[in-house]
Amino acid sequence: MRHVSIKDLKAALAAVVAEAEAGHSIIVTRHNRPVAVIGPTRSANVRRGAAVGLPGLRPAVRLKAEGRVRAVLADDRNDR
Repeated sequence: MRHVSIKDLKAALAAVVAEAEAGHSIIVTRHNRPVAVIGPTRSANVRRGAAVGLPGLRPAVRLKAEGRVRAVLADDRNDR
């Protein structure tokens, strides 16, 4: 298990949560003493995709749309 100080946890909370979502447990320390554990949920109802915790964003809608939809998307992305 990886150890992370409270100071480092504050700076990288999203990354630590993504690591927990990926199935890893992280021990939170204060003055080098363990105070908490952050880990994955144990619920059978929680499903995570294969890309959880990986960097990079993909657009939800591509600009292959036509007509008014394309114009709105292009305007929103400042692609005109």
